[in-house]
Amino acid sequence: MHDPSMTLLKRPGPPKALISLVPMIDVMLILLVFFMVTSTYLNLDMIPAVAQADDLADPSESASDTPGGTLLIRIGADGVPTSQGRGHDLQSLETLFSDRLRTSPQLRVLVLPSGAADMQALVSVMDTATRSGVTNLRIVRLEAAE
Repeated sequence: MHDPSMTLLKRPGPPKALISLVPMIDVMLILLVFFMVTSTYLNLDMIPAVAQADDLADPSESASDTPGGTLLIRIGADGVPTSQGRGHDLQSLETLFSDRLRTSPQLRVLVLPSGAADMQALVSVMDTATRSGVTNLRIVRLEAAE
């Protein structure tokens, strides 16, 4: 039977199972990599710089038929806007826009930034054109041949 001089030892119960977050973090990392690799990156050139109503009414009209002519502004990797091979600072660019707008109010301005150009340089050229009164402004990008 039971001997009162013997003491009973109680064993502790098994510890509660711990929930590990490591497998969940592994799965989330795999999903993150999967979605980054398979996602389609947005093409920022698709952002329209003008409203659709500002487009030419007759699609057969080309840029050369525009009554005001076209002015191409290139933005190099150094961020300097150039027109006809001459670099401009923002003040001289504003003067160029104003002079060309006086002679041809329907002036079309095309801005061609290089792939290495700083975004701030592009925004500065756009702001300068807006201050000068340019209403027909396009941002173009040359596509690489595949």
